[in-house]
Amino acid sequence: MELSEIFWNASVEELKSGYIDKADSFICLLCGENVEKGIVYPYEGILYEAERYMRIHIEETHHSVFEYLLGLDKKFTGLTDHQNHLLRLFYQGKTDTEVREETGIGSVSTIRHHRFALKEKERQAKTFLTMMELLKEKDNHASAFVPPPKTARMVDERYNITQEEQEQIVKKYFLNGTEGHLKKFPLKEKQRLVVLSEIVKQLNRENTYNEAELNEILISFHDDYAMIRRYLIEYGFLDRKPDGSLYWLKK
Repeated sequence: MELSEIFWNASVEELKSGYIDKADSFICLLCGENVEKGIVYPYEGILYEAERYMRIHIEETHHSVFEYLLGLDKKFTGLTDHQNHLLRLFYQGKTDTEVREETGIGSVSTIRHHRFALKEKERQAKTFLTMMELLKEKDNHASAFVPPPKTARMVDERYNITQEEQEQIVKKYFLNGTEGHLKKFPLKEKQRLVVLSEIVKQLNRENTYNEAELNEILISFHDDYAMIRRYLIEYGFLDRKPDGSLYWLKK
């Protein structure tokens, strides 16, 4: 199961904790880190059981689930930049007076109004989430959509892809399996996204690649490896150092 699929299928409680409890391990929803059960893990001279170690991983690697979620694209959170900033300050435990002083927004009553507006947004989100859960139980004709990657820079119609469409695109462009050479590189963006999603599955999320190492992997898919590399960065799958010396999968 792809990390994005695990993330989007997680319950609210699982998202709050930042990890899911599987039969033999705990999996970080934010980066895919897998912590095996039944093993003790050392950290700063102390041994921790698996679940406690997963919590340490989230704190040390991602700071907090809240911070990570705030960093997602606004298409995922539904927040404006202004609301995002306010939530960050509220999470830090700042008073209305301190928030007003830091943001320079109107008066203390203005900040209270923003708090109220966010509570209204919470109530609306709960209502909508409940309706969608109930709809799942009745709607037998809904298409199964492929979850967009969490690292997507902008979620729009390009990501409106059903699982059936994904399978058709993969068969069309990967004639010898998804680890083989592409028949050609697609021009349409929706098809391009599916192809790029398959290519990144051959990269290790824990690895950092120099340019030569990355090129060696990408050339197995298409002779124009530089084009593939450019699109992987453009669509938010890869990140890199400013000088292009090192590349890694975004988490």
